[in-house]
Amino acid sequence: MVKKQTPSAASPLAKERDFSIVVPIYNEEESLPILFERLTKVMDDYTKKTSTTYEIIFTNDGSKDRSQAILETYYKQRPHQVRVIEFNGNYGQHMAILAAFETVQGKTIINLDADLQNPPEEIPKLLEKINQGYDYVGSIRDGRKDNWFRTYASRIINKIRSMITNIVMTDQGCMLRAYSREIVDEIARLHETSTFIPALAYTLSRQPTEILVRHEERVAGVSKYSFYKLFRVTFDLATSFSIVPLQIFTFLGFIVSFFSGLLVAYLLLRRLIIGPEAEGLFTLFSILYFLAGMILAGIGIMGEYLGRIFLSSSKRRGFLVRKTLGQND
Repeated sequence: MVKKQTPSAASPLAKERDFSIVVPIYNEEESLPILFERLTKVMDDYTKKTSTTYEIIFTNDGSKDRSQAILETYYKQRPHQVRVIEFNGNYGQHMAILAAFETVQGKTIINLDADLQNPPEEIPKLLEKINQGYDYVGSIRDGRKDNWFRTYASRIINKIRSMITNIVMTDQGCMLRAYSREIVDEIARLHETSTFIPALAYTLSRQPTEILVRHEERVAGVSKYSFYKLFRVTFDLATSFSIVPLQIFTFLGFIVSFFSGLLVAYLLLRRLIIGPEAEGLFTLFSILYFLAGMILAGIGIMGEYLGRIFLSSSKRRGFLVRKTLGQND
């Protein structure tokens, strides 16, 4: 039976916590035991010292290994602190985060990957910045341990993003981040299915900041981000937060039209001075290029309007929850 997720604010049974830790899971059975041990120790120590409360929300994004069974044992161990959302299939990391955002009970939300490349021990650094009044705390991987492909691909994507958007993120691939509840509630309300959550959170923040965090080798497994997925993230960034690609397309259309128009004028003068040659074949090509340029310009202008409509009205839901374990399940 498919059970619908409902925002925690709408439920009278919801118990507010100080912190919600959101962890997307996809085939992480090898790293889960270490993650759970280290994460709960860090949060137990921190909340005991500060007299606060926390919850951990795991979203199983269609894992094909034993991840779901392991998560269910953690729920049984700590039913008042652990909640599990199981997807009906694999919908992607950001949909897994979004599903958890819709049910968080914490005043501050921390997003953490399960591969332990960003150690849970770094979480107090983010919470310290939140306590200083920041509503968005990004992170920068210090001494990055990824392979050369991931490192340089990430740099290229960061460069593209900085060129086409006003989003300031030194290291967009680092998912260890902290958000205020207001930002998370707004992200959940928007229901954007083709978006990059850290970038969206930045656009909604009032006082953002970034900090350096440790970066470690993967405990087990391999990265789930292929070149294609990295390309898709870049494409989502480009189309969700900027219409610069459409503007470039429009500009190129005008450029092609301009130069093909010059070519038409040149060939016309040549025909008048020298006479016809090659039975007018080159003249025909120049006219076709001119018309093609005009078509590109027209499509680009139409795309400008369509892009603005898309940015303001995209509210599609991009995942299906199979079941949940925990409060309000």
